[in-house]
Amino acid sequence: MTVTSPVGTDFPWLFVVGGLPLLGAVVVAALPRGRDVLAKRTALVVALLTLMATIAMGAAFDPGRGGGQQMTFQFGRSYAWITNFGIRFAVGVDGIALVLIALATILVPVVILASWHAAEEGRRSTKTFFALVLVLETMMIGVFAATDVFLFYVFFEAMLIPMYFLIGSYGGPRRSYAAVKFLLYSLLGGLLMLASVIGLYVVSGQQLPGGGTFDFATLATLHISPGVEKWLFLGFFIAFAIKAPLFPFHTWLPDAGAEAPTGGAVLLVGVLDKVGTFGFIRYCIPLFPNASRYFAPVVLTLAVIGIFYGAFLAMGQRDLKRFVSYTSVAHFGFIGMGVFALTSQGQAGSVLYMVNHGLSTGALFFVVGFLIDRRRTRLAAEYGGVGSVAPMMAGVFLVVALATLSLPGLSTFVSEFLVLVGTFTRYRALAIVATVGIILAALYILLVYQRTMTGPVTAGNERLRDLNAREAWVVAPLVALMFVLGVYPKPVLDVITPAVNATLAQVKAHDPQPTSGVPAAAAPASVPTVAPAAVTAGTVTAGTVDGSSK
Repeated sequence: MTVTSPVGTDFPWLFVVGGLPLLGAVVVAALPRGRDVLAKRTALVVALLTLMATIAMGAAFDPGRGGGQQMTFQFGRSYAWITNFGIRFAVGVDGIALVLIALATILVPVVILASWHAAEEGRRSTKTFFALVLVLETMMIGVFAATDVFLFYVFFEAMLIPMYFLIGSYGGPRRSYAAVKFLLYSLLGGLLMLASVIGLYVVSGQQLPGGGTFDFATLATLHISPGVEKWLFLGFFIAFAIKAPLFPFHTWLPDAGAEAPTGGAVLLVGVLDKVGTFGFIRYCIPLFPNASRYFAPVVLTLAVIGIFYGAFLAMGQRDLKRFVSYTSVAHFGFIGMGVFALTSQGQAGSVLYMVNHGLSTGALFFVVGFLIDRRRTRLAAEYGGVGSVAPMMAGVFLVVALATLSLPGLSTFVSEFLVLVGTFTRYRALAIVATVGIILAALYILLVYQRTMTGPVTAGNERLRDLNAREAWVVAPLVALMFVLGVYPKPVLDVITPAVNATLAQVKAHDPQPTSGVPAAAAPASVPTVAPAAVTAGTVTAGTVDGSSK
């Protein structure tokens, strides 16, 4: 199998989508002091224009290009950058990168709207806050679109800077500690990745007549010795496991998620953490296929442990923002499990899970943030009986909570189901154990809902305000997408599936064939071959995930 280089189009969509927020950040930062309202409006308009450009790019995307047999990147551009080392400013997207860019551009406008008064309350620069959000958006788009490994590394590290300042300057009481911890953990992972990136360059220089390269398409064709491949894999894997975060590399997340401003926490857990799981499927598996298969049982075991660890820690949390952070540790266990099951159902489910987790956890952080804005406390015990005085907020909390525990009909259910089915076909015992995590999710989510929204009204909540119009506009699109993707995930799966199949074909991974339990020699000749069962909502047939029956 081959990996084709980015395919150009007549219109440079990725430069528009990635450049708009950066240009907007410059404009916002250049506004005179005191023009805070103009800064907010400018940032919101730029974010909405970026979303519209992403929708237009998605409409022009052809999911069938490459036939699912080779990794193909569309809307590609490649320009010489550091010629002495063969580094190019190269970008392009496949279906996986496209849906994650779409997730980022959906969340940024609602983050801006939700954070309308965040900087004012902290008595810090309003225009700096919104400029940082727009810079972060450009970095997130760049990290998903890069097709040069060195360029990916640059974006991977550069996006730490705006997030560090968002946490350290606009966060909670322990913001400095949380920001430094986030930065140090991420830099440690980045250094390990840099060592592996350099190692790849050296290996490519030994094999290619033209010298070393950082081009992803070329690096995916290298033949690396088993020992070297394992070490290079570990450099990438640990960096991505910290970023995800996957157990036991997760310890920075509860502090960063709790102390970050609400909008920063949404982007941190909703998008930035997806860079880790995106890195698993984009870089670890295609570049190091043999090492990925070798370490898969270990990674799957860590993922299952993370599901239970995150669930039990979430049940014991009194701090609402730490509670949401620990639920994400459990969810990332499911995502990592689906990726390293190395099946089409598991990987398609994982990518869809990334999108759905961003929507549901983002909405959960927003509702928790709205509550904290009103009561100035993060303790769950202070919010009893909220449903009696703020029914709209309680209703949104319930819908988001049900999506978080993967209720059928809401978006997360389809992705979690695909992950478990895809894992079961290859690692039955681990899939069965992971299924228990669904029960734990119901426990930790419903317990928190019961403590905060039901029962007698806790003192201080008697006059708690319900959602206002701005807050309703923040959560409405996310809730709507949860219902739409829960009932009809086919359009997103149609985009994801060819890219997943191409990734698996690149590493020569095949879905396990179903068996009837009868030895082949004993089976009657007249018995026809039994095909795998199909899932009608984004059909899973014959070892593939597709939007139509095969």
